[in-house]
Amino acid sequence: MAVFTPVPRAALDQWLSGFEVGAATAFEGIAAGIENSNYFVTTTGGRYVLTLFERIEPAELPFYLQLMQHLAARDVPCPDPVPDRLGRLWSELCGKPAALVTRLPGRAQMRPDRAHCRQVGELLSRMHLGARDYPGRRLNPRGPQWWPEATEAVMPFLSPGQVELLREALAVQARFTRAARAASLPASAVHADLFRDNVLFDQGRLTGVIDFYFAGWDSWLFDIAVAVNDWCIDDDAGALDDTRVDALLAAYEAHRPLLAAERASWPEMQQAAALRFWLSRLYDLHLPRPAELVTPKDPGLFERILRLRVEAPHRMENDACKS
Repeated sequence: MAVFTPVPRAALDQWLSGFEVGAATAFEGIAAGIENSNYFVTTTGGRYVLTLFERIEPAELPFYLQLMQHLAARDVPCPDPVPDRLGRLWSELCGKPAALVTRLPGRAQMRPDRAHCRQVGELLSRMHLGARDYPGRRLNPRGPQWWPEATEAVMPFLSPGQVELLREALAVQARFTRAARAASLPASAVHADLFRDNVLFDQGRLTGVIDFYFAGWDSWLFDIAVAVNDWCIDDDAGALDDTRVDALLAAYEAHRPLLAAERASWPEMQQAAALRFWLSRLYDLHLPRPAELVTPKDPGLFERILRLRVEAPHRMENDACKS
C-alpha cells in the first residue's frame, strides 16, 4: 500500500456520498506497500480502507473484489468490499478506479513465533478450501509468465554473481515446468503475497488477512511457500526456522493434508516463491514509480533466501508434519 494519487477531501466527500456509510470524520494516507494508493477512512458509519488502483485495469477488478467477497462469505477474516448505492464494487475517484472495503482490527506481527505461524497455516488452509469453488480465473500477475520480462528489465543492474543465480533459478523452474509436475498440483485463486504485513493479530489472535491485489490462479503449494519464506525465517540471513516451518505446515495439514506430488515439489516451489519476490523487489527498486508516499523493499533479503533454498532446501517428511 502507498499513496501515488492524492485525494482532496472534497473529492472524497463527494465520492462517499454514493455509499451508505455516513460522512467522513477522519482520512489519512497509508505509506506501506508499493502498488496502489491507500487511505484509512473513518466515517460516522464505520472504519474502512479506500484503495485507488494504479496498475490494475478496471476489467480485472472483479476478480480481486469478488474473491474477497467470496472468502468473507465463507468466514475467512478478510476485507469485505462495500457496494455503493448502485451495487457497484468500484467506481472512479480522481481519475482512478477505486474501491471501499471494511477495515479489520489488529496489527501486523513482525516478530512471529510458533503460535503465530500455526495460525497462519490454519488461515492458509481455510483460504484454499474456501476458494475451491471461486469461479474467477486470472493468472498470478507475478508468476512465471512475468519472470522473463522482469529479468530483461533488471539484468543491467545485476552483478555477475547475481546474474548467475538468476539464470540458474530460472533454469530450475523451466525444468520443473517441462516435467509437467506443476500442472498436477492443486490450485485455485490464491493470495500469493501472504507476508507478515498482510496478516493482522490482536492480543495474539489472528484477526484478518489483507491486500489481495496480487492474488491470482496458482498452486496452493506456491502460496504456502510464499508464506513460509517470510513467516518462518531468520530475518537477517533468511535461513528457515524448522520449528516455525513445522508449526505452519502441521496447522495447514490438520485441515488439508498435502499430496505426495506436493511434497515432492516442495524444494522447487520454495525456490519459485523466493525468485518471484527477488525479481519484483529488484524491479521496483531499479524501475520505481513516483509516489507521494512509498516504502521500497530491500531485494537483498530475497537474494539470500533464494541462494539458501537452492543450496539447502527444506524437505518434507513423507507423512504430515508434526506440530
